[in-house]
Amino acid sequence: MFDNLSDRLGNVFDKLRGRGALSEQDVREAMREVRIALLEADVSLPVVRRFVDAVTDKAIGQDVLKSVTPGQQVVKIVNDELVAMLGGADGEPEGLNLAAKPPVVVMMVGLQGSGKTTTTAKLARMLRMKQGKKPLMASLDVNRPAAQEQLAVLGQQAEVATLPIIAGQQPVDIARRAMESARLQNADVLLLDTAGRLHVDEALMAEMKAIAGVSTPTEVLLVVDSLTGQDAVNVAQSFTGEVPLTGVVLTRMDGDARGGAALSMRHVTGKPIKFAGTGEKLDAIEAFDPKRVAGRILGMGDVVSLVERAAETVKAEDAERLAKKMAKGQFDLDDLRMQLKQMQQMGGLGMLAGMLPGMKKAKAAMAQSGMDDKVLVHMDAIIGSMTAKERRNPALLNAKRKKRVAAGSGTQVQDVNKLLKMHQEMSRAMKQIKKMGGLKGLGALFGGEGGMGGAGGAGGLGGLPGLGGPEGGKGPGVDPKTLPADLQALLKNNK
Repeated sequence: MFDNLSDRLGNVFDKLRGRGALSEQDVREAMREVRIALLEADVSLPVVRRFVDAVTDKAIGQDVLKSVTPGQQVVKIVNDELVAMLGGADGEPEGLNLAAKPPVVVMMVGLQGSGKTTTTAKLARMLRMKQGKKPLMASLDVNRPAAQEQLAVLGQQAEVATLPIIAGQQPVDIARRAMESARLQNADVLLLDTAGRLHVDEALMAEMKAIAGVSTPTEVLLVVDSLTGQDAVNVAQSFTGEVPLTGVVLTRMDGDARGGAALSMRHVTGKPIKFAGTGEKLDAIEAFDPKRVAGRILGMGDVVSLVERAAETVKAEDAERLAKKMAKGQFDLDDLRMQLKQMQQMGGLGMLAGMLPGMKKAKAAMAQSGMDDKVLVHMDAIIGSMTAKERRNPALLNAKRKKRVAAGSGTQVQDVNKLLKMHQEMSRAMKQIKKMGGLKGLGALFGGEGGMGGAGGAGGLGGLPGLGGPEGGKGPGVDPKTLPADLQALLKNNK
């Protein structure tokens, strides 16, 4: 979503970092470019003015201009101001307030087509899966055809109870029945999916107020579509003046919108952005973390989200089985296939590259070379065209068998050879890791006892300073020059 803005800001900061010293004129010129980038990203003018003025005032201070790395200092100031703009003074994510007496009522409001019904199911699933709550969903939308049936279907998919449909019942009466049903079922949270309109009107607001009067919601969440751009901010302003909003949910954050709505929302409405929808699936929702979003915009990556996504995607038994094989220096094509599927489930190559620090240029190079998630699909198809024996022992793949595999997967023989070469390099690396002491050696490499999710996990992916990665792990990291030659070559090829 923020790709264009991120690229523009990246170019500005690359110029600043390339200079040994900065003058006040350098900073002001850079801030003019930042202003243009924000305006082109559809950020509202008052927000842009406030942001640029705040950054300029801090950046032209003598502590910055006379520092050893003034360019880096300016980037830090921009990052801090982005966090403040997205999340207020503390910049911490704000979740749902569930401290009230059950059932806690969460009322979903917004215009028609903004994604309220799907977001309601996503939140309910998240509450059940991640917080152990017992939610109940109720559709109060009697205007849109099949709206109530849609929520019932989504409830089945999310394994969350929904209020039975009674034909002809009006929204206020449905709200009363939902409250009573939630009490009888001992539900922790009641989510009310209200009706929307194509535009803000008096009838819509009157209905919202009547429902709120009956249900006394703890949370009133405004669902807005990020793709509507600056108009999403106008919609939020309209609702803020009529309904006691407690937060905002931005949907389609995975789209190609310019990002202005997200950057303007907090300042314009005074309400926090609590959640962001990142896809169509019911698990594609995450708490809106201003610090992480600011890091993505400035190309600093989001390793924390990447690790969380990996933890949700990778099954513990699969990871344990692979770890045991790695400890023995074993890694067959079935293991590689499992890794490829996990990468697809985590969002694909583009998503993973965007979350790693310093990978924006690599991501752009991937796009220019035509390397996308289809590569993962093709690799999976190649492995799927092999026999079980061939997957366990790739050495069996002679020229004749490679032709059969290529024909079966709809690819070329050279594609099969590329996959086999990649597998050979990974297998060689596994054997070198075994020589280094198995999982303990791998843990040392990644700066922690358990490495990438092993037993200790002290450093995890954060402890990569010795390999030129981000700081943050507890382990000391390893100098690449001390590694075996084959592993040095693999690291070099995958920088």
